[in-house]
Amino acid sequence: MEPKTILIALLIVIAIAYHAFWYLTESRRANRQDGTLKPKGAALGAAFVANFFDTLGIGSFATTTAAFKLKNLVPDEKIPGTLNVGHTLPTVAQAFIFIAIIAVDLRTLVLMISAAVAGSWLGAGVVAGWSRRRVQIGVGLALLAAATLFLMQIFGIAPPGGDTLSLEGVRLAIGLLGSFLLGALMELGIGFYGPCMILVSLLGMNPQAAFPIMMGACAFLMPVGSVKFIQRGSYSLPTVLGLGLGGVPGVLIAAFIVKSLPLNWLRWLVVVVVLYAAFAMLRSAARERAAAAPARDRSALET
Repeated sequence: MEPKTILIALLIVIAIAYHAFWYLTESRRANRQDGTLKPKGAALGAAFVANFFDTLGIGSFATTTAAFKLKNLVPDEKIPGTLNVGHTLPTVAQAFIFIAIIAVDLRTLVLMISAAVAGSWLGAGVVAGWSRRRVQIGVGLALLAAATLFLMQIFGIAPPGGDTLSLEGVRLAIGLLGSFLLGALMELGIGFYGPCMILVSLLGMNPQAAFPIMMGACAFLMPVGSVKFIQRGSYSLPTVLGLGLGGVPGVLIAAFIVKSLPLNWLRWLVVVVVLYAAFAMLRSAARERAAAAPARDRSALET
């Protein structure tokens, strides 16, 4: 059996095990705070659009977070978990496609994926236990970082990359460290795709090699990281169902029918929407702090 076939088979096993774990956990959860199992219609539409453009290289986390804020779909403290749990299935579909059709050195691919998974496990354990206000601040800063990456792509500031399909020595070590950090930050809502594209280009790799690396890494790390959010119930179940059901058709249409689009105009639109969502999150965090101030003052007086 070819090594790439083994990797795809492993991804299938992990995806099945993850969804079985998720189903069993939800089945045992007697008091669901998210209400009905019916997926939210707004999440279906947002997932289709976000994953359609995600497959073409735009990224889905920032755009989905913006949709959450615009439509008030998800409580702020549940946004990181909802993003990771909800986008897992569409991302697995992307990984199957791009690992199969784009050439990249298998050793580099496996090591970069493994580093991202390790970072994801660490990051999810931290973020899943954060307070509402800390999540608001973290996600707001993550969105500002995403907007910066979009602007770098628009103005051509991102490095052009090289021709190699593998990493060796110091460049491999830097790539693994970068992949680890990006995996950890992804649990906060910083999308993996844009930063990964810049990372592999800086290391001299062919930018096309970023697609199987970033999609393969996300497909493996998202089930691993999402376990923490599922265990703590830190996500909106109806919205997650909408993201999964709406996202897969968007992936398939983008990958097999559309394949490519001129995306600069869309990136400008995404920048505007993401900046709005970022400032909305940070404004919510400021209001949380202001609302908590009288309680802190009363507590200080009582003591």
